[in-house]
Amino acid sequence: MIQNLIKLSLRNRYFVLLIAIGLFIWGIFAVRDNPIDAIPDLSENQVIVFTEWMGRSPQIIEDQVTFPLVSNLQGIPKIKNIRASSMFGMSFVYVIFEDNVDIYWARTRVMERLNYAQRLLPQDVTPTLGPDGTGVGHVFWYHLDAPKMDLGDQRALQDWYVKFALQTVPGVAEVASFGGFEKQYQLIVDPVKLQYYNVSLMDVMNKVKANNNDVGGRKFEMADMAYIIRGLGYIKNVADIEEIALGNYNGIPVRVKDIGSVQMGGDLRLGIFDADGEGEVVGGIVVARYGENADKVINDVKEKMKDVEKGLPEGVTFKTSYDRSTLIEGAIDNIKTKLIEEIIVVAIIVILFLFHWRSALSIIIQIPVTIAISFILLNAFGLSSNIMSLTGIALAIGVIVDNGIIMSENAYKNLSDWQNHQQNKNP
Repeated sequence: MIQNLIKLSLRNRYFVLLIAIGLFIWGIFAVRDNPIDAIPDLSENQVIVFTEWMGRSPQIIEDQVTFPLVSNLQGIPKIKNIRASSMFGMSFVYVIFEDNVDIYWARTRVMERLNYAQRLLPQDVTPTLGPDGTGVGHVFWYHLDAPKMDLGDQRALQDWYVKFALQTVPGVAEVASFGGFEKQYQLIVDPVKLQYYNVSLMDVMNKVKANNNDVGGRKFEMADMAYIIRGLGYIKNVADIEEIALGNYNGIPVRVKDIGSVQMGGDLRLGIFDADGEGEVVGGIVVARYGENADKVINDVKEKMKDVEKGLPEGVTFKTSYDRSTLIEGAIDNIKTKLIEEIIVVAIIVILFLFHWRSALSIIIQIPVTIAISFILLNAFGLSSNIMSLTGIALAIGVIVDNGIIMSENAYKNLSDWQNHQQNKNP
């Protein structure tokens, strides 16, 4: 069969060249469309369920949040196993699916179960799904360089401006903020004054919550004009909270400022983010969506950051903390360099030992065509280009070259022997 294939190829050499050219062109498009990343994704096919209930101990989180969630998530089709961890104020449940399960189908099934499990959780505790990224989805880290802003203002800028802008980039699953202080109004209550004015702590909480709201009224018409009635009640500063009435004491209104003090502060933190030992910074982690081209996502994020930077306060700029595109581009440049080096070495060796440029050309042509076919197969099997796959291709080039040299030398020798035999036969 192999002999027949060789004969067929030799008799239809132009057709074989046409097929090789077609595969090479197809491979060029495959290289362009193939997702590129530096690290192979070896993470499991999982959906993460995150639940926050701050202020509670790990044991309470385990008993009242993690256990009900794990119990109700069992029974979802095509699940391999479920893992969970409970820590101070937070619960993480990892639902591991079989490898051939579509990630978005899995997320939908988990969400269906969460709707049912919600009724088993404490009041105001809502589980959420993690981003649709993988374990190696953290492709880009950045932080703000703002020497004239405090950490609270930097975190507010990150959460309410930068984060929302970068999340619009195609392929970005999430932009997770880190560092700084999340601003909050803090009410410091004096227990003695509460007892004196006969006001409970629950009354204070309910009154503050009820007074932080806008309400709508009906339309009021006067002199052929219609006016929309609204009640504006959102809290805008510390003074608004201090003036909230909690009740009365002997006919005198009791306000928040009478039973304690109000200040602007930061939420409790479980860690800090330090840049090069020079102090705390505020920034974000860009998580690429499942199956996206990491290199393209990073480049798109960088372009978006240039536009976002125009709207930042004076003196505030972006600084890169981690950029995986450097590693990706290094891997690509490396295989390009090796490819060129091997083509040159092969050409020199074949020409020096065989003194036959057509043999050298036939071997050199095999290299780009083989690489093109490799990327076609990568796309066909849904695999991305990474350090492992590119290294495998680079190593395979050596095998291809060795085979080409051996086959060319063998063919050259057999042809030479045949010619000598014909000359001796017909002197």
